Amino acid sequence: MAGLMSGEHMMKPWILPAALALALAPLAVVHPVRVSGRSMEPALHDGSLRLALRAWVSHAPRRGEIWLVEGPHGPTVKRVLGLPGNSVAWTGPDLWVNSQRLDEPWVVHPEREGRGRTGCGDGYLVLGDNRPDSQDGRSWGPLPAKALRARIL
Repeated sequence: MAGLMSGEHMMKPWILPAALALALAPLAVVHPVRVSGRSMEPALHDGSLRLALRAWVSHAPRRGEIWLVEGPHGPTVKRVLGLPGNSVAWTGPDLWVNSQRLDEPWVVHPEREGRGRTGCGDGYLVLGDNRPDSQDGRSWGPLPAKALRARIL
């Protein structure tokens, strides 16, 4: 009994904080994201849970990747289509990047109407896959790199 009272079996004060930090460390790199809305259907459905790799550990956004972005109305999940320096135009269901029509196999619900053009400058143009049901870069314009928070895995 004397051994228990002498502190031999007492937990070191740094063990609990270290264990907690080790348990939570993966969240600094990969974290869960719940999809809200129908703008990314059929690739992602409302309410689905996905993992996201934080931007600071990911490569630069590439065309076709899905990212968690900070849009004008808060965080949202969209597909990166326009890269820095690109010129992007859309006419109905067709999207043109630098005057070349982009093949978008992920778009099952194309926009039937609408026309526009934007230069990306130093930013990224992001769009939803379900174009008729998506608030995206067609109205916001390109987002700065710092607005792209995490790449959806």
